[in-house]
Amino acid sequence: MRLYLLALNPTDSVTEGFLPAAARLGLDVTVLTDNAETHRRAYAGSEFAPEVVQCEVQDFREVIGTISQRQVPDAVFSNSDHLQTQTALAAEYFGLAGKDWKAALRAKNKGQLRRHLAATGLDTVWSAELAPGASPDGLDAPFPCVVKPREGVASEDVVLVHDAAELALRCKEIQHRRPESVLVVEEFLIGELCTLETLGDRRTRHVLGGFRTRLSPPPDFIEEMLVYVPEHPRPVTEQVLAQLDAVGVGLGACHTEFILQPDGRVRLIEVNYRAIGDGCDLMLAHTLQIPYFEQILRAHLGQELPADLGVRTDLRARNEAVCADRAGTLTAAPGPFDLDADGVRLSYRPSRAVGERHEHYRTNRDFLGVVWAVGPDQETVDAAVARFIADHTWEIKP
Repeated sequence: MRLYLLALNPTDSVTEGFLPAAARLGLDVTVLTDNAETHRRAYAGSEFAPEVVQCEVQDFREVIGTISQRQVPDAVFSNSDHLQTQTALAAEYFGLAGKDWKAALRAKNKGQLRRHLAATGLDTVWSAELAPGASPDGLDAPFPCVVKPREGVASEDVVLVHDAAELALRCKEIQHRRPESVLVVEEFLIGELCTLETLGDRRTRHVLGGFRTRLSPPPDFIEEMLVYVPEHPRPVTEQVLAQLDAVGVGLGACHTEFILQPDGRVRLIEVNYRAIGDGCDLMLAHTLQIPYFEQILRAHLGQELPADLGVRTDLRARNEAVCADRAGTLTAAPGPFDLDADGVRLSYRPSRAVGERHEHYRTNRDFLGVVWAVGPDQETVDAAVARFIADHTWEIKP
């Protein structure tokens, strides 16, 4: 059976999650990417190294054309935020299990998500879109408010502003870096940032718990730390699921970020129609003790998921990023690390190579590495993560 996997940059989710899972399922994998040489280097020497084919994956027509010239597909899949709509359209073209492309588009396009949810009557968040280069002058924005790229990821160029002058300044800064991007200006939602992780096959939807997220201080929104929550209160989960139903989310993994307001009301921040990233998906698989990545691929093969996945709910987990606090060259940092000891599984993966120079982005691109731990109780895993960070050095020189 042949799986076509669409990707932009190599990620640990694919290298350590989906490729080994595909091998366990007996799938032959072809990675379609617009960055083939980088992928070939990333998989060099791996026992799960796939075939890699150059393709303009952001154009669904090129994806369909490339696949049509090769072995008949049994599944077309992507875990990239940017490629869900293209993947859904390609899967539909070949008559395969796939996401509704309209739902994938709603999830990716933050402006469309707001409009759609408002039209359903489930939630209305004040928002407006700015065309490339357009000024926010004249917007009746409720301050403070948030500015962000309409189709951005990883908290890049997401910023809190407090008045019209600051709004104009931040928009100009982002437009200088992203001259072709549409920006969204929207109401700032106050409350606790949480996530809900789901997995479905269009017939059955499993709720896999979620995370509570610690953000960096304003005005930025860097996701510094996530703590696993086996189960949110039922009214909270039901509100999230109702909005996912309205968006059309049903197949495969979905990572939904929402604000839980003090009165118990849920307000969606964004719907990421794929597995959670930054190592949290690998951590989630260990926490739940299920073949998480295999089950996602099974759903995209059109197979029914078990009525009971057999998830464990007694383990706890913590994922924490080590962030650069200034621009410069990374001159010292630990390499990849894994440890199983005293009932705790700990893993660390670098996000930046020693010798690389970077600016200070004030986004998730400042991650130097991510460490996570899974164990019997929260205090134990918190201590394991803290101990790893204290015992290692990350050094940045100008």
